[in-house]
Amino acid sequence: MSIRMRIILKISLCILLAAGSYFWATASIGSIYTFRSPLDANPSQPGAALADPPESRVIIVLIDALRADTAADAQLMPVLDGLRKQGASATMHSRPPSFSAPGYGVLLTGAWPELSGAPAFNLDYAEIPPIRQDTIFAAVNRAGIQTAAAGYNYFEKLLLPETLDASFFTAGEDAAADETVIAAALPWLDSGDYGLVLIHIDQVDYAGHHQGGPLSPEWNAAAGRADALLGQILAHVDLTRDTLLVISDHGQVMANGVGGHGGQDPETLLEPFVLAGAYVKPGSYADLQMVDVAPTVSALLGANLPAASQGEPRMEMLNLPETVQTWLEVALISQQKNLLDHYTTAIGVPANPSRLAVAKTHADYQAMLESVQVTRRNNERGPRAVLAAALLAGIFWLVRPWRLKNFQGWLAALLVVVLFLLRYMAEGRTFSYSSLGGEADLLQLGLTGAVPAFILAWLLLVWRQRWLRLPRAEAAENSVDLALAVGMLWLIPLAAHFAWDGLRATWLLPALGLHYVFMLSAIQLIFGVLTGVLFTGLAALLARPQDGN
Repeated sequence: MSIRMRIILKISLCILLAAGSYFWATASIGSIYTFRSPLDANPSQPGAALADPPESRVIIVLIDALRADTAADAQLMPVLDGLRKQGASATMHSRPPSFSAPGYGVLLTGAWPELSGAPAFNLDYAEIPPIRQDTIFAAVNRAGIQTAAAGYNYFEKLLLPETLDASFFTAGEDAAADETVIAAALPWLDSGDYGLVLIHIDQVDYAGHHQGGPLSPEWNAAAGRADALLGQILAHVDLTRDTLLVISDHGQVMANGVGGHGGQDPETLLEPFVLAGAYVKPGSYADLQMVDVAPTVSALLGANLPAASQGEPRMEMLNLPETVQTWLEVALISQQKNLLDHYTTAIGVPANPSRLAVAKTHADYQAMLESVQVTRRNNERGPRAVLAAALLAGIFWLVRPWRLKNFQGWLAALLVVVLFLLRYMAEGRTFSYSSLGGEADLLQLGLTGAVPAFILAWLLLVWRQRWLRLPRAEAAENSVDLALAVGMLWLIPLAAHFAWDGLRATWLLPALGLHYVFMLSAIQLIFGVLTGVLFTGLAALLARPQDGN
């Protein structure tokens, strides 16, 4: 095969690698945006409400993005600290993705993002679908209790309108928007007509994203203002008969100079939980899970436990009548049995009959649910891992950019990867979606990461191996071989992602940390390889002509 034909074939392979990475990455991230619960096609059916519910109402104050450590600062948030001292408090744990939409879904349904039916990633307002799983608002509404919600307009789309008796939603996210939310909600509290009220305060999240992040003075100022709004709410609540719950949906990290969330960073997965008022046993309690919020609210109001809930009522915090406690014990096991039955049918993996026969507790049923997930996941991962290894080895053998002499070319290709990683970490980014400001940010990482890194490696080899003194065709082939070597290195994390989570999200969300590395690698591969193609042409132009080349 002539050298010209080899160059054409290698350039074609570079373009195929870049195009394949682009279409795979866009399809993969798109599948997360469109991911919905496997239960959506056949939702688990709700149980019955308590015939004689406790005489109480629950007011939920959701302070968006409030980190657990910020909430624990008594000087910064004295109202919240006072509630903590007279009520029950704990650290709450969530799971990725730590965006608002999945967090809201967990709080409303008691189900983790794979099951809740809420979007896994935040969507534009017009694209947000309603949650099809049972929510606390639907459960309370069925029990004959009126409901109300005020806050960011995501809730307007997530909650079915028939589950709300009063509502106020805003597209605003700052302090001024929160003032309108409070103005709408306080009359509901004064009327006494609503047994479940959700009040969403958003300015802490706004300060994180737009005013310097969670380490900035503006973050603390926003938290202080949110605490003052909590004081206004408290002035309209009677804790001798009402229950006030203060929570958050996620935390924030500092990333690239601003606040961020969405990934698996520990700071984004710890939130406050403060419960005060009627039927509450004061004290500091062991950590709880975000999925425990919805069933605990249902228990306080005597509504059915949300049908898809994976949590349990935190009975150790509650001083409910014995009849309610007895009802809850039976209702919880019935709900968990129903959920497991629907989920195993949805994913096509039956529960272990011997384990099912002896299951008695909430923990038993959740362990079986996780077990069927692991069974199907492992059954799929084994063949994918073999296929990924075979494809990667085959591509390496087929491409064979061995013209990079004395491995200097491979070292230069590795340098491209290392330079990008050093630059990336120097910006203070984490390897999670918390560090990504959006699609434009991802493209910027390619332009300012892969492109200059490749150019530097190319110049190094031009200098070390005197490429521009070679015949044009040989200099061009050396350049395209470097592009292929760079592509091969970035292809390794793509293959790892395929082995672990497949081409796209189907019945289960991918491991988001690995998926973020996959997206980052795909964009670096695309920009790095295409830059290599351009510099193949540049090498042919700059190298000395010989034998008509």
